Amino acid sequence: MTPTGEPGTTGPSGGPETPGSESPSATVPGSGQGVPDGEPGGTVTAQAVMVTPELPKFRTYAYGKAAAQKIDAYWRDTGPRARPRPVVLILHGGYWLQGDKGGGWKYFARRLTEEGFVVMSANYRLAPKAQWPAQRDDSLSALAFVKKYARVWNADPSRVAVIGSSAGGQLGTQLGTLGTGTRQVRGVVALSPPNDPYLAYQDGAKPGATPSQRKLREAVAGLMNCEPGAQTGTGPEAGAGAGEDCQSRLDDASSITHVSPGDAPMLFMHATGDFVPVAQSVGLAGALRAAGVDATVKTVEGRLHAAQLLNDENTYPTIVSWLKSKLKPGAGE
Repeated sequence: MTPTGEPGTTGPSGGPETPGSESPSATVPGSGQGVPDGEPGGTVTAQAVMVTPELPKFRTYAYGKAAAQKIDAYWRDTGPRARPRPVVLILHGGYWLQGDKGGGWKYFARRLTEEGFVVMSANYRLAPKAQWPAQRDDSLSALAFVKKYARVWNADPSRVAVIGSSAGGQLGTQLGTLGTGTRQVRGVVALSPPNDPYLAYQDGAKPGATPSQRKLREAVAGLMNCEPGAQTGTGPEAGAGAGEDCQSRLDDASSITHVSPGDAPMLFMHATGDFVPVAQSVGLAGALRAAGVDATVKTVEGRLHAAQLLNDENTYPTIVSWLKSKLKPGAGE
């Protein structure tokens, strides 16, 4: 059995970015710095150079019945005896409220296929209509779909890594820590991940919090369908015990609560002026190392956030090198 889907094509530049989707730029990393929506900042000018990879095959599939449960596949033809290629699953950002698998991610996905990867980019149900853990459930379902039909794209289901951007980064670290994380994925690259939503909720209430931090605070409440710290909820579960139920969902959404030996190695990346501070990853990385799991935290200068980190000239090569080291045959086995 093979999956059914909708064929699609893209233009050479990867298509326009969707506002608020936190999609990467379609220019060479190092072409400039982005500024998060709602943040003040100056104008950065630089010489932009377009790199246009040869287009890989591209198709969109449904991995579930909900309208949002769609996944894009990017792959290149290989010979009949070619070794199956490792897989990268992309999970987009957008405060768990918005964002899309397409936009500038198409360009990034095509570049990764040139590096020898099969690339899958998934949507997931969004808050507040879908509350936690719907987003994690969808990420797990997308991953299961990729592994089940890996032969369609000459992909290796035992060599899968995740790249997550912002909210997608938090979902990636969930996949890498849930149960024995390496049973799901061989590695996680998380760009500006709010790994502890409750910490993000608290940061958004501090004096001097930026508009993006305040929006993230509101997004956490929408994701959980409750106000953290309150004694009652805002949804159908409101009433006695709702405060405890809210806290249990927050604990479940904090990836550090799932850390155990055998979890997936992780690469965390933040900017020094990121509105999701590097502290969000330092604590999780420390817990992973204490459990014997490889974890690396890197920062770049500037006020970049999530996929905007790809505008730093060192980000893309760092990601590719790390992925190849974790997904090479025999690695992590």
